[in-house]
Amino acid sequence: MKKIMTTVCLCAPLLAAAQDNLVKSLDKNSSDSSRSKFRFTEVIALANTSVKNQASSGTCWSYSTNSFLESEMYKAGKEPVELAQLFSARNVYADKAESYIRMHGSLEWGDGGACHDVINMYAKYGAMPQSLYTGLHYGTSKNKFAEMQSVLKAMLDAWVKNPNGKLSPNWKEAFNAVLDSYLGKVPETFTWQGRTYTPKSFAEQVVGLDPKDYVELSSLTDKPYYKKTILMVPDNWSMDMVYNVPFNDITDIIDNALNKGYTVAWATDVSEKSFSWKNGVAYVPEKEYDDMTDEEKKEMFNGPKPERVVTAEMRQQAFDNYSTTDDHGMHIVGLAKDQNGREYYIVKNSWGTTNDYKGYLYVTKAYVRLKTTAFLLNKKAIPQALRTRMNLI
Repeated sequence: MKKIMTTVCLCAPLLAAAQDNLVKSLDKNSSDSSRSKFRFTEVIALANTSVKNQASSGTCWSYSTNSFLESEMYKAGKEPVELAQLFSARNVYADKAESYIRMHGSLEWGDGGACHDVINMYAKYGAMPQSLYTGLHYGTSKNKFAEMQSVLKAMLDAWVKNPNGKLSPNWKEAFNAVLDSYLGKVPETFTWQGRTYTPKSFAEQVVGLDPKDYVELSSLTDKPYYKKTILMVPDNWSMDMVYNVPFNDITDIIDNALNKGYTVAWATDVSEKSFSWKNGVAYVPEKEYDDMTDEEKKEMFNGPKPERVVTAEMRQQAFDNYSTTDDHGMHIVGLAKDQNGREYYIVKNSWGTTNDYKGYLYVTKAYVRLKTTAFLLNKKAIPQALRTRMNLI
């Protein structure tokens, strides 16, 4: 994700103050009285763990998708373990570094990743409890990745330039030593509730989720529907494929998932002026922001407002002209209605609990149809007719 911390999650390579600056810019038109003007009634509220804070790191994709896996544990009847987001991220950095070297530096570098990265790392390396691998190894009380990423990028670029004329096999050892210095070494074994595990055995025996159960989807008008395609966004460094569905299927699938008790990992664009972290609301205004009067801008979050009708063409155009970018990853955990009956998804964020809804947001279906870059969920949560069309067993 590019402008903010994400999803497909995507979170872009943020430097130290980027998150704070972005949040301030997003809330330029927030309203102190917004919460008193919206009256939300929960329709579906699914189990999820506590809200976290990714702080100054572009690891929203890891926070949101690990939160999703924790809710999957609830769904499977297990006692959830709060999973180590930076264990996933650290493994991504190591794998991405190898791709960066093999691509001679022609690859996005930074904190950013995607929802599928967490599933891929879970399948390949396993998982750890967050309490046993915090990534806070060098004296900070919260994530602050700017220095680490600057060092890693400089090292990678030096290896790509190949000053010795032949790439040294020791580059991986050097790279991992820097990760160890900043994030801490990954233990070969650890003790959890009186038993000893490796990360792989912990994933298999305690988390107990099958990575083959999870699929990622998007909606593009220029690709065949119900087939797989590569999602061409910078943070898809692994070139993973997504299932392409018509844009109305985005919300139909999410609705079906929530009704069946499944949550959804969601990658989206949050750079819109109609997305307010402080007010905890996102929607699609009838007018473009630049066409609004000053008074209309001030009133944007003073209660529910009419929305534009979103079309597939509008969605595709926004993706094509960079109005929609790969910004941020969050976790859809429920459904609510406002006082006028409009439906909103209840979305868990990873920016702490300082907004009006203690870390959660209410996002309209129109916003989700327009601004979703990708979403990931359990394949059992997809309506059977669509699963058949996608040949999902």
